[in-house]
Formats: sequence, structure tokens, C-alpha cells
Amino acid sequence: MKSKILVLEDDININNLIKMHLTKEGYEVIQSFDGKEAMELFDTEIDLAILDIMVPFHDGFEVLDYIRKRSQIPVIFLTAKDEDSDKVLALGLGADDYVTKPFSVIEIISRCHAHLRRYLEYSGKNKKDTLLSKNILKNGDIQVEINNYKTTKNNNEVPLSVKEFKLLVYFMENIGQIFTKKQLYEQVWEENYFGDDNTIMVHISRLREKLEDNPKTPEYIKTIKGLGYRMVAK
Repeated sequence: MKSKILVLEDDININNLIKMHLTKEGYEVIQSFDGKEAMELFDTEIDLAILDIMVPFHDGFEVLDYIRKRSQIPVIFLTAKDEDSDKVLALGLGADDYVTKPFSVIEIISRCHAHLRRYLEYSGKNKKDTLLSKNILKNGDIQVEINNYKTTKNNNEVPLSVKEFKLLVYFMENIGQIFTKKQLYEQVWEENYFGDDNTIMVHISRLREKLEDNPKTPEYIKTIKGLGYRMVAK
């Protein structure tokens, strides 16, 4: 069953652009062009909402309040308002994420993947694979048993170093999300990042050597040019 995403954006071109790309990713998109319409279209079958703030009739904050009284789905603000006060207000009202325009479609898709994966797993709506829990992560042929510190591919155990294992777990806990080298380093090494790109590149290379059928054309851990890396859902 396709996940349903509500997109509230009064700019028709932007709304259609987001719908086109999300539809290509396999989502069902419900388009709305003003706050009143968004409230009327919202139902409990919607799994995620992308809201602009400055829209007619009811602004994005009012729509968020309406949603939060009925659901705990992930809500991402996509707006031209870049003041810290607006971001603080949005997050304080219960938004899960805040992206300012101009924006990258790839980034929006990545954030949708990440928020939906977590929401569907922890809400129990995703019953496709009960292995996806805090202990066991699975993506395609790769499976990680966190408590047992064990990684397998096609049921064959893959030996990983501590850092490789932590890096893989972080990717698999956030499938579809793009991470910069800085984010990966600070998460896995738990130290401040001082531009040590080589460390990340070496560990990514080693993971690909151990997990990819062809490390030169990876299918799991992709390089997103100019942005970083992400793990692709299989």
C-alpha cells in the first residue's frame, strides 16, 4: 500500500514539481493550494504532510495545529520564511522538520523517506517486515543484528570493524536520508569534524567492498554529488 503525502503549497509549479518527484518515488500525493482545502482533505490515512506557511485562508501554522489535534504523522515545513523565530515556532507547535526555499528536491525526498520510515515502523503501520525493530535492521539482502553485533548479506556473515558497523547501522536506521561527511563523522566517531574527508571516504569504500556486488557501481550506499551519501531502500 502506497504511503499518502499531503502537499500544501499555493505555488502551482512548486506543488506540481513536488508531486511529480514524490510520485516517481512511489508515493500517493494529495495536493492542496490553501489552508482551508488542506484541512478538508486531511484524513487519518495520510502518512506525512509537507506544509508551506504563507498560504491563503489558513496559514501553515493553523494547518499544523489542525493536524496535531488529530494525528502524530510527520510534518515537514517547506517555506520561504527563514527567520529563526518562525522555525522555533513551527517546531514548538509540533513540526518534525523545517526546510527553507530555495530547496533541493532530492533533499525533500530524502527527508520524506527518513521521516516516513521511522513513523511507519514505530506506529506499527508498516507490517511488511517485523524484523525492522530496535534490534534487527534489514534492507534488501543486508541484515544487521545490533545486539549481536552481526552483519549478514544473503545469510552469509560479513565481518566489519567497529566504525564500519556503526556507520552501516546509522545508514540503515536512516534509509533514504542524505548525510554529509561532517554528519557521518560526528555521529559515528562522536568527535568534532575538522574536514577529515579521507576517513569517511575510506570507511565508505570498505563498506562497499564488503557489501556491494560491484563496489564501483554501488547499489546500496550511493554518493550524492555535492551533498554526501545515502543508503537506498531495496
